[in-house]
Amino acid sequence: MSRTAEVNRTTKETSIALALDVDGMGEARVSTPVGFLTHMLETVAKHARFDLAVDATGDVHVDAHHTVEDVGLALGEALDRALGDRLGIARFGHSYVPLDEALARSVVDLSGRPYVVFEAPSTPELQFVTKEFPFALVEEFWKSVAFRGKLNLHVDVIRGRNAHHAAEAVFKATARALRQAVALGEATVLSTKGTLTA
Repeated sequence: MSRTAEVNRTTKETSIALALDVDGMGEARVSTPVGFLTHMLETVAKHARFDLAVDATGDVHVDAHHTVEDVGLALGEALDRALGDRLGIARFGHSYVPLDEALARSVVDLSGRPYVVFEAPSTPELQFVTKEFPFALVEEFWKSVAFRGKLNLHVDVIRGRNAHHAAEAVFKATARALRQAVALGEATVLSTKGTLTA
């Protein structure tokens, strides 16, 4: 069965069309008005091996927050739809990813119960990835994915002095954890409740 989904989300702040194929080859076609977000979505596709198409516009004259958050909501919703009843998925995934001095760990449970823990050093060096992209938006993006995608996500930036390195390590680690978690195995639901959707 094809594990794909399309989401269209339009508000007064953003307009997003997103298509996801969980069982893809890592191909990305991404257009957003936030350069770092575009780069990170391409990174997610590559490391999760998702095929991902995103066409987003937003009120970046205000700031990047609405666009980043709403793309995260759309991706989470698409992931939830694509996984359906979550029958046969591995459910859990984890990954450590280094990038130069930065090291990030991401642990995922596609439990159907959204929860996020995001820990990163509070240092001046980790305040801004770029002038337009505060490091705080990394957490906001993944919170949006997790809550709309109904998954439990724990992210730790174990160390890092360069905000770009730390942010990219988080995106790669979470993508690779998702790749493990969505993998198909036995046709059963890994829960004593018998369901991951209720």
